[in-house]
Amino acid sequence: MVGPDRTLSTVELDLEGRTSGKVREAWPLPDGRRLLVTTDRLSAFDRIIGTVPNKGQVLNQLAAWWFAKTSDIVANHVIEVPDPNALIAVDADPLPVEVVVRGRLTGSTSTSLLPRYQAGERLLYGHQLPDGLTPHGPLGQPLITPTTKAEQGEHDQPVTSDEVVELGLVEPGLWAQVQKVAIELFVRGEQLAADAGFVLADTKYEFGLGPDGELLLIDEVHTPDSSRFWAVDSLEERLRSGRSPESFDKEPVRLALKEIGYTGDGEPPSLPDEVWEETSARYIQLYESLTGSRFEPGAQPADQRLQANLAATLAGGEG
Repeated sequence: MVGPDRTLSTVELDLEGRTSGKVREAWPLPDGRRLLVTTDRLSAFDRIIGTVPNKGQVLNQLAAWWFAKTSDIVANHVIEVPDPNALIAVDADPLPVEVVVRGRLTGSTSTSLLPRYQAGERLLYGHQLPDGLTPHGPLGQPLITPTTKAEQGEHDQPVTSDEVVELGLVEPGLWAQVQKVAIELFVRGEQLAADAGFVLADTKYEFGLGPDGELLLIDEVHTPDSSRFWAVDSLEERLRSGRSPESFDKEPVRLALKEIGYTGDGEPPSLPDEVWEETSARYIQLYESLTGSRFEPGAQPADQRLQANLAATLAGGEG
């Protein structure tokens, strides 16, 4: 197992009100701010499987890059990035819907398009899909396929765009704005991904409202944890041979778990260091290809570095 001195699995800060997600730890700060720390934790089957070297830094810095690249489309929650793994953000009020945008017929979960399409369904998330679409092939245009936000350990439930309004999840005018922005974000993502040699197959956006009611893009954007990026140069050959696209995310871990038959029951198995290192390399390669910048790993141990870089924030947070 990759040593704990090389990965950030948890964070202890002298702040009150911590909330923990699968990957991020968050604390409220004074003046309507929020501190988000992205760890190296990796989840699969709704379980924490292990930690990937540099994963949290890649996610945090890549999201910051995308937030900057899309700020002309919609405002976002970023205030500053005081550490490679940390973000200080506007403490927005999240909308109760995850806005999933899909450009390809792919996926394997119950909320994905491909399994349901292959089972004969054609009306999916309120969208009428034609016959003859190919696995992992283009849908023709980006489709919004919302889901509700489930509690941790539960599963998100698919809803149609009409149901988002009918169920009272988001009011009609705001939901119309969210849908417009989501498509524009996805198109921007497709363009910049293509420039770097990738297909952006699908992604998930989260939105919130700022203190003044302004719509904000929050959480993360176009990272390998929230999005499916495929390598363009191998895509057509792999599809012709009936193989899945080469995905730049936690695919090495998924494949290793599949090989030993682990599907989420019981204690997660120990995986060889090579699996974690290969996964780390994919995250870093995606970061460097998209941003055009060399990845510079932050000083280790990361928790000590965080304490130092957040000293001023922590001092303010105690008041």
